[in-house]
Amino acid sequence: MNLLYIETSTKNCSVAISSGSKLIVYKELNSENYSHSENLHVFINDILRKAKLDVKNLNGVVIGKGPGSYTGLRIGTACAKGICYSLDIPLVSINSLEIMAERIPAFLNQLLIPMIDARRMEVYTMILDNNKKIIKKTWAEELSKNSFTKYSKDKTCVFFGNGSKKFKSINPKGKTVFLEEEYFPSAKDMVLKGYELFMNKKFESTAYYEPYYLKEFISSN
Repeated sequence: MNLLYIETSTKNCSVAISSGSKLIVYKELNSENYSHSENLHVFINDILRKAKLDVKNLNGVVIGKGPGSYTGLRIGTACAKGICYSLDIPLVSINSLEIMAERIPAFLNQLLIPMIDARRMEVYTMILDNNKKIIKKTWAEELSKNSFTKYSKDKTCVFFGNGSKKFKSINPKGKTVFLEEEYFPSAKDMVLKGYELFMNKKFESTAYYEPYYLKEFISSN
């Protein structure tokens, strides 16, 4: 079983292919220019060639559904739906914040809090326990010193992602840890979850699927 993974919710344009639950190849580019429209199809063709596969050999597509960049999500969605339509194969989606948490080790009495930068002092976020179980679903948080104190007074909160820099800069209260590495959702971290969802037939309706924008689009012009 060959699955294609697409993640374009942030400035990281990322694709991967797995054989079952095993990652075969991936490619990504983290660019401030958000050049997803130029790179996405090229990247997919590159990894298909490296995996020695034809696009017709794909059995499904797994996409990072957001939240994140409106434009990036639109580009990824259009590509994923186009492939699924043309090949008549299923579409599966994963929350982009969950994808970020996949590679972060968590310990007892720790909470994982991925953050994707939104506008001004806002971030998109969710809270997961040390077993990667969601304990608070995705929302947009306007950051202040008191954000997350309900959780950080009893447990150590581990913040990561490009939105966490803004939170660290205001010296928040409570037990907090900030990971210095800049974490972005990556297609290579989607494989285990995506394969599990695919095997459990958690398919999207391709015709009606829309990304998880969370907030209304606001033009930056």
